[in-house]
Amino acid sequence: MKFIIAIALMAVALAAPQEDKKPIEIVSSNSEMNADGSYSFAFESADGTKVSESGSQKQVGPKPEDIGTVSKGSYSYTSPDGVVLSVSWIADENGFQATGDHLPTPPPMPKHVVKMLADLKAAGVL
Repeated sequence: MKFIIAIALMAVALAAPQEDKKPIEIVSSNSEMNADGSYSFAFESADGTKVSESGSQKQVGPKPEDIGTVSKGSYSYTSPDGVVLSVSWIADENGFQATGDHLPTPPPMPKHVVKMLADLKAAGVL
């Protein structure tokens, strides 16, 4: 009985109308890979989406073998309500950091916390 119910539910799911979405055309695209490990690429699609990124190798630690890729880039797209949203970002030894007018930001640090951190730094604890 459970098997018949499962088959019936699967049949209903498969019978649901499928949206026929056409692929979005890429109107420009370029990329570059260099022998030193640096790279860049960018593309733009017909719906206005834009993406760009570049990166290079960098020593990110105290040892010569502590090599990592440092990348930066941006992307923008149009939201369903027609607003163009843009994000710029960097990914390096400090992690991934994104900025954009629509992204939330933390509230300012309270004055007593700023003072406490300054006092700890002055005392050599930080």
